[in-house]
Amino acid sequence: MKARIPGGMDKGSMMKRIQQMQEDMERVQAEVEASSYSASAGGGAVEAVVNGKHEVQSIRIDPDVVDPDDVEMLQDMLIVAVNEAIRKATEAMDKGIESAKGGLSIPGLM
Repeated sequence: MKARIPGGMDKGSMMKRIQQMQEDMERVQAEVEASSYSASAGGGAVEAVVNGKHEVQSIRIDPDVVDPDDVEMLQDMLIVAVNEAIRKATEAMDKGIESAKGGLSIPGLM
């Protein structure tokens, strides 16, 4: 007789499902880390691109917004753009992991 887990699954089926979920989560993580996420600030005057590992890949600054008398504004736009791009990368990872879990809820696992 196979051991049953609450919800009607036997132990073997549960282990296979967990293994598949782990493989899916690893695949999703690799895909997200290899992807780029961009965000802009100041109406597109500044754009930042990060990868899924939250590493800045590029920053583009419209030369028209470079004002030596107002460096703080440029710094603020850079911060906004980088933080938004990082938020998008984090959100993509969270959604991917949730999808990979396939509704399976295991205490202590994300």
